[in-house]
Amino acid sequence: MGIKVLKTCTELQSHVRKLKSANNTIGMVPTMGALHAGHLSLVKYAIEVTDETIVTIFVNPTQFAEGEDLDKYPKTFEADLEKLAYLNVPTVFAPSNDEMYPPGCSTRIVPADVSRPLEGEFRPTHFGGVVTIVLKLLNLTGADKAFFGQKDFQQVMVVKQMVADLNLATEIVACPIVRESDGLALSSRNVYLSKDERVRSLALRKTLGHFKKMISLGERDAQALMSEMQQMLIDNGVSSIDYAVVANPNSLQAYDQIEFPVVALIAARVGATRLIDNCLIESG
Repeated sequence: MGIKVLKTCTELQSHVRKLKSANNTIGMVPTMGALHAGHLSLVKYAIEVTDETIVTIFVNPTQFAEGEDLDKYPKTFEADLEKLAYLNVPTVFAPSNDEMYPPGCSTRIVPADVSRPLEGEFRPTHFGGVVTIVLKLLNLTGADKAFFGQKDFQQVMVVKQMVADLNLATEIVACPIVRESDGLALSSRNVYLSKDERVRSLALRKTLGHFKKMISLGERDAQALMSEMQQMLIDNGVSSIDYAVVANPNSLQAYDQIEFPVVALIAARVGATRLIDNCLIESG
């Protein structure tokens, strides 16, 4: 059987009812398309641990602020379908904007407190759009498990908190960051980088490597380490830094004195392209 592409919520809900009536567990992988190996690693794991996998492809307009890259966000739908068909994904949900946000649709979800620092400071409307669309997709797919990449560390925490706060039955599964051979975290936005910017983008991975090394050597002064991280990013050609912090991975509040677990998170621009990356250390 070929891949089933569903375009409407009614089609998807009918399909899900059939799956549930046959006692299938459902795994959902939400994406905005422009699929790369990071996305496909989530899909492969979903296929392993659930009976039926539904991949959603929807560039969600409500998580983009004015002036962000919604209009130029890469769209490679046919290539995405080929990649998913190769993995034997049975179902793709690819709705239109009007299907997900029909005229008169005005309900929005307020994200949890963990959304407020970091991305919340620089993209204050972003997570409201994220949790609203994720909740809609969880309801539509009836997912038993939903799979997210750890590169978007704060997003995973925000979605997990929403699921807990709203007593949803879905398990949120965080999957490891997938990197290119030189260490750059895979992102659909990497295609924006020029050849020179692509080289300079490695500053994020180098800086996280320095963070990990300093922790292993016993550094516990978070302020000193954050200053070193910021300087290292600048020295390696980053255009501007939104944040480079060392934080509690549960609250995402910056540490003064490092405790475990600890996460370092970076958001920075190389040229005009905004990149994010992180490194989690569970214990000393």
